[in-house]
Amino acid sequence: MDSSDGHGPTRRETLRGAAALLATAPAFAQPVSAQARAAYAYVGSFTSAQRKARGNGINVFRIDENTGAWTHVQHVGDLVNPSFLVLSKDQRALYSVHGDENHATAFAVDPESGKLKLLGQADTGGKNGVRQMLDPSGRFLIVANYASGTVAVLPVAEDGALRNQTQLLELKGTPGPHKVRQTSSHPHDIVFDPSGRFVVVPDLGLDRTFVLRFDPSRGMLSEASVVEGRPYSGPRHVAFHPSRPLMWILNELDSTMTTCAWDGERGALRPVQIIATLRTSYTGNSTSAELAVAPSGNFVYASNRGGDDIAVYAVDQGTGVLSPVEWVPTQGKGPRFIGLTPSGRFMYAANEVGDTVVTYRVDAASGKLTPTGQVVQSGSPVTIAFTGG
Repeated sequence: MDSSDGHGPTRRETLRGAAALLATAPAFAQPVSAQARAAYAYVGSFTSAQRKARGNGINVFRIDENTGAWTHVQHVGDLVNPSFLVLSKDQRALYSVHGDENHATAFAVDPESGKLKLLGQADTGGKNGVRQMLDPSGRFLIVANYASGTVAVLPVAEDGALRNQTQLLELKGTPGPHKVRQTSSHPHDIVFDPSGRFVVVPDLGLDRTFVLRFDPSRGMLSEASVVEGRPYSGPRHVAFHPSRPLMWILNELDSTMTTCAWDGERGALRPVQIIATLRTSYTGNSTSAELAVAPSGNFVYASNRGGDDIAVYAVDQGTGVLSPVEWVPTQGKGPRFIGLTPSGRFMYAANEVGDTVVTYRVDAASGKLTPTGQVVQSGSPVTIAFTGG
């Protein structure tokens, strides 16, 4: 039976559109090294009437690495809410989860043109996949099913295609006090620690952040530890320091950031600081959305929806404690996503409500952001994945 929320395409229509993409996609050139390839940006969007969205799927852009400017390369339509995108380590495959849906999609990436070719879809075993990440071997995709309160493990075939989930791990705990947003478990991110032995999962609904042990031989997850957040905090996203045993938790509901020391032997977090993401002069309603860490580890960035800005913090390299540097307007409403290019030279803010992607040049010494003047029109942008250097 076809499934639909009454506003978007049915599952059969989605698969028919995907098959058409597969049939018409050009043959790919021989793979080239990640170092030699051009830089591309893959922008996912909300598309459904249920989300009050204006997006049209995934759009591919070539990036000028000198100016940060974008040139449109490809549009991949007939997708429902491709709301988060992640690339494989060799950048030859792209994976999407889909807001309010129960599947993930795999694409092959042409290393020369940046274009996508459909590999297929697989069942995530839960609803509203919001984040996903590949394990270090590239053999498994771990998915956070926000609406179902589960974490799924999907095997990855040799050609990059996905197989249906083989494990569903339920996250348990007492829901937080927010009567609307915290009625049950809501895992909102999937991040491997630097060793690849642990997966960190912040749970917005339970005010808890779980650390899961990952067995790569079996593709199985098990609970290692849990850190409790403040009531009503709503842990949303996490990120590790690139070289030190430090991690940050972005808390959506109370607009704060928690700095944690990381014990990589036991797989345990120890909070050492909580700092607001909003400027002290802001008095309206706001929720935090996304965080990013500079490749140097010297700066951390967080976006605020309501405040509609990016908070910039300097990092104490010994303790991980954050100090505010500046707040920079995103020039649009609802910056759901912010992201740095792999080189760290440019930052992009995806204004979901404002339908724009805004470019900033990053000062490596100060961490400060300067708008380049480039604003790309894009309906309901919610995620960006980057290739290149």
